[in-house]
Amino acid sequence: MGWIMTPEEFEANTDLLITTMLAQRKGRMKGGIYWSNQIEMAYNSNHIEGSKLTRDQTRAIFETKTIEGRVDVEDVIEANNHFLMFGSMLDTIKTPLSIEKIKKYHEILKTNTIMAREGPLFIAGDWKNRANEVGGMVTTPPDEVDSAMRALCDDLQHSDMSFEDICQFHYRFESIHPFQDGNGRVGRIVMFEQCLQNSIMPFIVLDEEKDVYYRGLREYSSEPGYLVETCRHFQDVYYEKYREYVQPTPCSPRERE
Repeated sequence: MGWIMTPEEFEANTDLLITTMLAQRKGRMKGGIYWSNQIEMAYNSNHIEGSKLTRDQTRAIFETKTIEGRVDVEDVIEANNHFLMFGSMLDTIKTPLSIEKIKKYHEILKTNTIMAREGPLFIAGDWKNRANEVGGMVTTPPDEVDSAMRALCDDLQHSDMSFEDICQFHYRFESIHPFQDGNGRVGRIVMFEQCLQNSIMPFIVLDEEKDVYYRGLREYSSEPGYLVETCRHFQDVYYEKYREYVQPTPCSPRERE
């Protein structure tokens, strides 16, 4: 028997969740929600973008800084960078999202990668300087990115974001595609942060369901509900996995009929 959450139940005591994760990180607690979120977020978000690391290999990198088997060094670097990006998000969770913070996430994610060593064609922590696309769709031209991102933050980043606001922000961010590479991972960490900042149940976009996630982004302009419901599903999955640490308010889940 599964569970489904009513709209009100997507509210969560995220202050407690943040405090718990920070305490577990400080105490180097293995197996808790901080440990698990780091591993699951890095594994899924990097895998969506083509990483070949297994979940066990990702866990080993996080827990012991070691790895077994033949792996792509770039995948290892980006897994470790993702851990650092998640930590930076927690450290700055009380400060509003900003252009500077978004760029910092990208800098952390891409530092020491092959692309970052290409020089002026790619700068970790700065906007793209070449046109790019996502899912076959043309994105915002490089010379318009800064103004588009500032407009996005002005329009949608405020103290009381709804879940629909967060999904809309993500769609617009991915449509702009402000960085040469790493947009999806930065965008997904921003969604997680926005949920925590607005007392909304956070979630992790799952690699095994990336097709429905991408469909939600592709069809958002004509049917925004598809992306919203896909992310609602990810919230259900998150609650099922972390219900020991995450208490919805003000109600409890009801059984799916």
